[in-house]
Amino acid sequence: MKQISTILAVIAIVLAATLYFVQSKEIQELKKHAPTEQKPVSNRDFRIAYFDLDSLQAHYDEFKEAQTTIKAKENEMNMDLQRLDRDNQKKIQVWRQKGNQMTQTEGEQAQQEYAQMQQQFASHKQDLEQDLYKRTEDLKTGIRKNIEDYLKSYNKEKNYSYIFAYDPNSFIYNKDSVYNVTNDLVTGLNAAYAAQKKK
Repeated sequence: MKQISTILAVIAIVLAATLYFVQSKEIQELKKHAPTEQKPVSNRDFRIAYFDLDSLQAHYDEFKEAQTTIKAKENEMNMDLQRLDRDNQKKIQVWRQKGNQMTQTEGEQAQQEYAQMQQQFASHKQDLEQDLYKRTEDLKTGIRKNIEDYLKSYNKEKNYSYIFAYDPNSFIYNKDSVYNVTNDLVTGLNAAYAAQKKK
């Protein structure tokens, strides 16, 4: 009995050693054929810049014109709604003046017309607001694309790894003005926008 257990123990040790040897050979083979790891980027190659979003918005001509356009469109929308509301109020005033002199049929007709006026006003307001929202988003998208396109061109020479937009509500708590590219960005974007307007 002791011999059997000894023989089994010896066989188990031999199998374990063989398995270890085979696995270590396979690992060595895999390491030979594995792609070489890329060298980590040195600190000299990793450069970050930022631009001040508030300052860009204050000095970028296309952004300022977009704001003016949106403000004018918003004023136009409000004037249109006020005009429609005044027209509705005039009708309501006529109904009030008639007051008790209205027949039941006229009263019911006035109520239907009033409900229709409210519905038309709400629908018209919603259409105007959607149009304003769409125009605003289109302008924002265009401006964002122009900034991104300019930064791609600008960064061909500068070779920054990242260029962040900084605003006071961002997560960045410290910024070194040496890496502030806002002035470059404003100058380049305004020049590109002026050239685009001439076309």
